[in-house]
Amino acid sequence: MSSLDIAIRPALADVELNELFAAAGPGHQAVSFAPVLERSTAWITARRAGRLVGYVNVAGDGGAHAFILDTTVHPDERRRGLGVQLVRAAAEAARASGAQWLHVDYEPHLAPFYAACGFRPTAAGLLPL
Repeated sequence: MSSLDIAIRPALADVELNELFAAAGPGHQAVSFAPVLERSTAWITARRAGRLVGYVNVAGDGGAHAFILDTTVHPDERRRGLGVQLVRAAAEAARASGAQWLHVDYEPHLAPFYAACGFRPTAAGLLPL
């Protein structure tokens, strides 16, 4: 298997992000990621043989808080620790940006994954808009 390249804030094309999201979650509708990336603190990618196989976004409030969004790993690459690598790299990028806290929202079935990344559960609120 070819080596894996992890990068912080690399150039990304909508087509490759949409292909990754479609492979990872059937029903994905193609979108422009430019507005997301323009507002991001960082994004981390994983490529194998040049093909995008993993992605996570870091959003921040410009202060102490950063947020993990859209952790996505291609189905061919799952259960090998890539998601954990991506989230840990995102945590380092958030720390480097000055954040003191890293938040993530997730569905209950993802609790073991985020625990493996070092997150602990906290009480939080959610208001649907």
